[in-house]
Amino acid sequence: MDDRNRHRCALLATSLLLSVPVLPARADPPAAAPVAPAAPNLSAVQHDGDVDLPEFKFGNGERLAPLRLHYTALGTPQRDAAGKITNAVLLLHATTGTGKTFLVPSLANHLFGPGQPLDVKRYYVVLPDGIGFGGSTKPSDGLHWRFPHYGYRDQVEAQHAMLQAMGIDHLRLVAGISQGGMQTWLWAEQHPDAMDAVMSIACMPIQISGRNLMWRQIVADAVRSDPKWSGGDYDRADPPTAWTRSAALMFALMVGTPERLQAAGPDRAKTLAYEDELTAQYRGRDAGDALYDYESSADYDPAPDVTRIKVPMLAVNFADDQVNPSQLPVTRETVEHLASGKFVLLPGGWGHAGIFHADLWADQLGAFLSSLPGLDHPHPPVSAEK
Repeated sequence: MDDRNRHRCALLATSLLLSVPVLPARADPPAAAPVAPAAPNLSAVQHDGDVDLPEFKFGNGERLAPLRLHYTALGTPQRDAAGKITNAVLLLHATTGTGKTFLVPSLANHLFGPGQPLDVKRYYVVLPDGIGFGGSTKPSDGLHWRFPHYGYRDQVEAQHAMLQAMGIDHLRLVAGISQGGMQTWLWAEQHPDAMDAVMSIACMPIQISGRNLMWRQIVADAVRSDPKWSGGDYDRADPPTAWTRSAALMFALMVGTPERLQAAGPDRAKTLAYEDELTAQYRGRDAGDALYDYESSADYDPAPDVTRIKVPMLAVNFADDQVNPSQLPVTRETVEHLASGKFVLLPGGWGHAGIFHADLWADQLGAFLSSLPGLDHPHPPVSAEK
């Protein structure tokens, strides 16, 4: 395979990660999905489960009864004398993803193995599907536009309730990528005593605004203007699909890098063919689920409550990330005012899609864990920019 095709395949794989089709409730992913287990040794320590909350009240006052929350877990829970689970870690997925995103080789092979930062022989790693994703309750289950309008704060409260139902009332670490990183900031504020540490990857602690809001609005507008949208009450047998082209291309533009996009489409014909490939990947996504997903960021704004953060925090961003551009100093400046915070700006190489390449940031995670008192994690320090 020549370098051009290698770059093309790598970028296409990254795009697949960002456009995993939403699966029917309780269904296993199809064999071709990019969420297949990354390493054979994980199969013996992996299990899936559901927590059904009898009723969930959203921040806007809407209610849903019941609310099903699906999760994938790796490892074995360890308990203290009182029966409390002591080794739980919560990892939160990105926009359009599911908990199983973390099983992709470019993540799992750097995180969960022996001696790696989240070695599943040491930790009980919980990978939830957020409301509206994967095996959790979502608009496409039947309510469509009648589904309660959830936000990131609702996601955090639902995750907290799910963990309590699982017998987990304290976490060693809460960490997340992109959307999950934003929810990590909210976890540290809404439940400041519920964890030992937090790590956000590829996000900023401010409202979704500027370019980050504009591209999301383009996708949302594409859904609403799709000829088959019908105000959200669309025919499930003939669903909206025209919106997927705008979504696919905006994703590629925002999460990739100019170099990788050029390698994927080095001339006009190859670029147009690549656009078709990206669009085809999106065809399995439900329009309503996607719209709710994109618009759920509307309530995200951790800035007013950052003083509530008590635990050590590591914030990692990438220098070539167009979603969270390094020209904006907000993450650095916010972390500098935390009692125990560290900001790291990594060179990247994949743009925002660096969230799916743990080889870029796993060492930072390991060093962060090793610096925490009482965790006894065997990782050497890693130089960091603060």
